[in-house]
Amino acid sequence: MTILLFLLLIVIAFIMLEVKHKTKPSSPLILEAQNWKKTQDGLKIDVTGYIKISNVNRKIEVMIPELTVSPILLSPHPINNFKLTTQVYPQHSEEPLRKDGYWYAYIVKSNKSTMVKVQITIEGINIESEPPKSLWVDIKWVNYGPFGYIKCRNGFLVTLEECKKLITSESSFIEHSEFDILPIKTHLLGTLDNTVEVLDCYTRHIRKPGDIITIGETPVAIMQNRYRHPSTIRPSKVALILCKAFHPTSSLATACGLQSLIDIVGPSRVTVSVFLGILLKLIGIKGGFYRLAGDQARLIDDITGTTPPYDQNIVLGPYMPKKICMEAARTLGVDIAIVDVNDLGRVKILASSTDCNEDLLVHALRSNPAGNANEQTPIVLVRPKN
Repeated sequence: MTILLFLLLIVIAFIMLEVKHKTKPSSPLILEAQNWKKTQDGLKIDVTGYIKISNVNRKIEVMIPELTVSPILLSPHPINNFKLTTQVYPQHSEEPLRKDGYWYAYIVKSNKSTMVKVQITIEGINIESEPPKSLWVDIKWVNYGPFGYIKCRNGFLVTLEECKKLITSESSFIEHSEFDILPIKTHLLGTLDNTVEVLDCYTRHIRKPGDIITIGETPVAIMQNRYRHPSTIRPSKVALILCKAFHPTSSLATACGLQSLIDIVGPSRVTVSVFLGILLKLIGIKGGFYRLAGDQARLIDDITGTTPPYDQNIVLGPYMPKKICMEAARTLGVDIAIVDVNDLGRVKILASSTDCNEDLLVHALRSNPAGNANEQTPIVLVRPKN
């Protein structure tokens, strides 16, 4: 009887934990970048695009009392001699356009959306000889409604480079007895990019039937907008307590890192996985937590774990990687795989197209040809030898 009562109390505690998690205050507004373009005229670059803000809730209305856009220029060269000018133009259908740049508080009604036009002008003496590579658009805004007053922060990358199409004569394969490997450098990838289109663009003039093209899981997740700034995450008591159970180098050893996983799989699963993982470790079985908590537990990268400018964000694992591989394989006519590789020789294939030779791929990627620093080579082409 005592045991049954104890188990009942545990079940009730987990139910209450889940209810609290599901009902925590949150905003239904979603921000998305759309139709960003670059035009250049001499020493001036104009970058123009739109921000779509959608209210996905069917009942509540949400106010946006503040919104500011702060662009940051990214370049391997010194960027002191430049000037950035930013103009924000709300495109609310029922409100007149202000020309002074002032953001007036606006209500996004249920199941409705609004648009914001942004124009960024870059001027500087080094633009022609040493052009900037990318523009990080940092957005700080406030959501106000029944959930309270929430400070939000979103950011996305606008590339100022063109996709470089490789040709065989310019490519330097790394030769092995069973296969040749080609790490492929790309522009900095972001939410305005599409995984299939990027793979096609950078391999169009070099891939052959029988090749296997891989891309890292983190770039795919970034292109899916699966990253969050820590300032927008509210760690629960569960996250604050349980994050101390992880090794200091783990991406789950911080409250915000672990909360990111809790937001995906729920607090009960994480709690049970931590305690069972500790018990399994005591009897010599390692990795129990990650098997119990699911794939996302291994894939989350905390801040500093990703290439700038995403190093200030928590990056989740990609969504539906198998579907992406199948779509890319149909489009490109070769096998595709999304992989997670590190410098310790660990190779994990998250997903691959139907006929992909995963055993050969693991062998080929064990040396981590893409690198784990800032090589900016997320795509690796593997060409088996007959």
